[in-house]
Amino acid sequence: MAQDTPTWQDVVQQLFGVRIPVNPDGKTASPRPLAKPLKTHTKVIIVIVLLLVIAGCYWFFHPPINIQSVDTWSFVTIFVLLPIFLLLYTRSQQHARGTAKAPLNYKKAKTFKFLSYIPVAVLAVGLIGALLSAVFIPGNAARYATVLNTEQRDFAADVHEVDYSEIPVIDRYSAALLGNRVMGSIPEYVSQFEISPLYSQINYNGHPVRVSPLLYADFFKWWANQENGIPAYVIIDMTTQDASIAKTDAGIKYSESEPFNRNIDRYMQLNYPFYLFGQKSFEIDDDGRPWWVCPVQKRTIGLFGGTTISRVVLCDASTGETIDLDVNECPVWVDRVFPSDLLVEQYNWSGAYSGGWINSWLGQANVIQTTPGTNGQEGYNYIAKDDDVWLYTGVTSATADNSIVGFVLINQRTAESGFYPIAGATEDSAMHSAEGQVQHLGYVSTFPLLLNINSQPTYFMALKDNAGLVKMYAMIDIQRYQNVAVSDTVLGCQEVYKTLLATNGVELPTEPAAETHEASGTVERIGQAVIEGNSHFYLKLEGDDRIYDCAIPSMIEVITLTPGDEITLTYREGNPGDITHAVEKVVSGKSATPTPAELAEPATPKET
Repeated sequence: MAQDTPTWQDVVQQLFGVRIPVNPDGKTASPRPLAKPLKTHTKVIIVIVLLLVIAGCYWFFHPPINIQSVDTWSFVTIFVLLPIFLLLYTRSQQHARGTAKAPLNYKKAKTFKFLSYIPVAVLAVGLIGALLSAVFIPGNAARYATVLNTEQRDFAADVHEVDYSEIPVIDRYSAALLGNRVMGSIPEYVSQFEISPLYSQINYNGHPVRVSPLLYADFFKWWANQENGIPAYVIIDMTTQDASIAKTDAGIKYSESEPFNRNIDRYMQLNYPFYLFGQKSFEIDDDGRPWWVCPVQKRTIGLFGGTTISRVVLCDASTGETIDLDVNECPVWVDRVFPSDLLVEQYNWSGAYSGGWINSWLGQANVIQTTPGTNGQEGYNYIAKDDDVWLYTGVTSATADNSIVGFVLINQRTAESGFYPIAGATEDSAMHSAEGQVQHLGYVSTFPLLLNINSQPTYFMALKDNAGLVKMYAMIDIQRYQNVAVSDTVLGCQEVYKTLLATNGVELPTEPAAETHEASGTVERIGQAVIEGNSHFYLKLEGDDRIYDCAIPSMIEVITLTPGDEITLTYREGNPGDITHAVEKVVSGKSATPTPAELAEPATPKET
C-alpha cells in the first residue's frame, strides 16, 4: 500500500486520537506516523455516517427516552457514555505523555481528564437511582407495601353464584389446540399465516373468550400480503369450546410480525418516545374490532422501583389510530390494562413488606405470598365478574406449605383488589386430589378456577387426556378438600358436589320451594337406575305421559309399590325439555289386582 494512502487505522487516529499499532506483515505491532491528514469534508462524512449508524440502532432497538427505563440506560451506556469516556480519557493520557498528534500539555490533559468524569457521573446517577429503589432503604418497604391497596372482603357477598354460561372450562393450552385445529380448516390461511401465542382472555359481550391475531408466516409471506394486512384473528369460546376465525374488513396492518415501521412495538414507541410501555395485549371491542392495549408504566420508588400503570394507549390494529388515556378513563370493554405478572408482583410486595423489610426475612410475622404454579404453569387464573376479568390466585404463608390462608381477586382494568380469608388447600393440592380420582384414566387437571356454589368457595377444574382434550370435570371444596366430585358434565359434577357437601355435614342455603302438583292413578310400570352413585325409582301411571322420579332413600316407601297399585303423589315439574318429574310424596292406595300375599291369606268366615 502506498505511503500516502490512509488506512482505517489512520482514520481512527485522526478522529479519536487513538494510535493503532500496525506494520505490513501484521506480525509485529509497531506504530507508524500518518502519511497524510484527513481532509475536513472527509471527517464530516465519517461523523455523519456514525450518527446515521446510531440513529439506525435507535430505530431498530427503539428504547424509550425515559430516565426510568433500564433499556435506555443500557443503550446510552454502551453507545454513548462508554465511547465518550474512552475518547476523553485517551486524549488526556496523550497530552499527559506527549505524542506527535497531542503535544505535551498538562493543562489540556487535566481538562480532558475532568471532561471524562462527565459520562462517569451520568452513569453514577443511574446507579444511585437503582440503589434508592432498593427495598432496604429506610421507608421503601412501606412504599412497596402500598403500591397495591387490598381490602378484606366477604366471599359470598362479592362473588356471585355460579353461572355456567360464564365458566371457562378450558385453559390457554387447550385454547391453543382448538385454535390450531380451526386454522387447519382454512387452507388459504395455513399457507400464509400462523397464530400468535398471545391468546388474551377477555370478556366479549359478557362471555369469556380468548383472542389471538394471526401472524405472517415469514418475510416473503409478509411481502406478498402487506398491502391488505392480516385478514383475521382467532376467537375461542372458553365455555362451549367453539373456535372460529373472525375476518376483518380492513385487515390487521399493525402487528408483531411486521418487520418495519408497522411493527406494533416499534410503532408505539416511536410515536410515544417518552412513554415506558409495559406488556401489551390484543383485544377486541364490543363490535369485534381489533385493538392493541398498551399500558404505560410508572416507577414510584427511586429510579426503577415500585412499578405501576399510570396511562394506557389504545391502538386500532387496522388503521394505527391511537387513543391516549388516563388509566381511570379506560373504556369498559378493555379488560387487560394491568398485566397479570405485575399484579402478582405488587401483591407479593404488600404481603412481604407490610411489617417492614427486616421482618420480611427475619421473623416473617404475617408474611404471605401468592401460591406458585405447577410444572411451569402460571400460578393464577381468571374469573369473569361484573363484565371485567379478575385475576385469581391463592395466598399462602411465607413457608409456602400445602394450605392457603385465603385468596385474592384483582381487577385487571382498575387494579381493584380484595382479599378473602378462607383457609383450605392450595391449587396444587386440589389438582393432585382431582387427578387421584381418575388416576386409572391418566387425566391431567387444569389450573383451578374459583366458583361460588351455594355460598361455598369451590375449586373447579377440567380433566384433560394426553391429547389435551377435556374429558371430565371436577369440583373440590376449598375448605374440605377431601370432598371431590367428578363427572362427565358440569351440571352433573355440581349435583354430585352438592350431595358430597350435604353428606359431610355442610349446611347449604335453603333454595326457594318450587311449585308442587298432585297426580293420581294406577301404576303401569316401575323402573330402577343408579345415577352418580344414588338409586332412583321411576314410575309411569296409566294414561299419563309423565315419568316420575323417586330418589332413594328419601322416598323409601316406593319400593313397596307394584304395577296395578292405586297411588296419589306430589311432584315438582321438571326442567324444560325434561320428561322426569321429581316426586316429593307418595300415598299408596288399594291395589286393583290382589297381591300373592292377599291370595294366600285365609278368608274370614261369614256370620250366620
